[in-house]
Amino acid sequence: MRSVLLVVHTGRSDIRELARHVMARLVAADFEIRMSAGEAADLAKDATDDSQFGDVTILDGDHPADGTEVALVLGGDGTFLRAAEVTRGTSVPLLGVNLGHVGFLAETEVDALEATVACIVGGSYDVERRLTLRVRAEHAGEVIAEDWALNEASVEKGTREKMLDVAVSVDNRPLLRFGCDGVICATPTGSTAYAFSVGGPIIWPDVEALLVVPNAAHALFDRPLVIAPGSKILIELLPDGQPGVLSCDGRRSHELPAGSRLIIERDQPHILVARPHPTPFAERLVAKFQLPVRGFRDVGPITL
Repeated sequence: MRSVLLVVHTGRSDIRELARHVMARLVAADFEIRMSAGEAADLAKDATDDSQFGDVTILDGDHPADGTEVALVLGGDGTFLRAAEVTRGTSVPLLGVNLGHVGFLAETEVDALEATVACIVGGSYDVERRLTLRVRAEHAGEVIAEDWALNEASVEKGTREKMLDVAVSVDNRPLLRFGCDGVICATPTGSTAYAFSVGGPIIWPDVEALLVVPNAAHALFDRPLVIAPGSKILIELLPDGQPGVLSCDGRRSHELPAGSRLIIERDQPHILVARPHPTPFAERLVAKFQLPVRGFRDVGPITL
């Protein structure tokens, strides 16, 4: 039996109703539905038809997504990042349906939900590999945290009152030293998220690169840096400075004492993203940010 992992933002009644509709469609097409126990319980609470839940398998074990054909994500970027945690290290691609706000991680919108389900049933979608980050934090010669990120790993000041004093090196060469609110290391996938909000550039998701963006740096040079994907980034919290906090994708955080070192580099496991509708990234960018592609004389968009 073919199977689909369903990851749902169950806090909204409209999304729960859409999820039950999708489940019915997939069960009718002889798919097994896999879900977490909590989400399955949430969807069952206000359901009017128990037959929608006839083939639900509850996730368990160390690798709950193994053997699943695709992970269908109904929600916003936060739900997508949660699904990435479940599928990381597997060959299961994520297919996101945006039911949040901007929703840059999702590849399709709710008005194309029926067509998206049809693509899953027909197996007609492309799969992209997305670069991820590996993060290690050290203090006094000991590893105090290890984590990963699909969007970004950021180090931020631990208290509002004082700046964070940091030194940044790339490939063991000192590069920057300044006081700041923080430093963001992002992937191309995450370039439209936190990094963009503090002045970083947008990088096409198929570009292999790492992005370093200072956040409110008190320095003459505070520009974002686009770095080779094989480079190693070192961020040091100066010993006589303030403690900080490491945040990975805004979902997992770790305390960093003054004097900590962060080593950030490309991770080996990629996250796979399913694309049922091959819309060019530039077109999605225009739609998400409502960019003014028409000239001031309203002569229409420029084409090549």
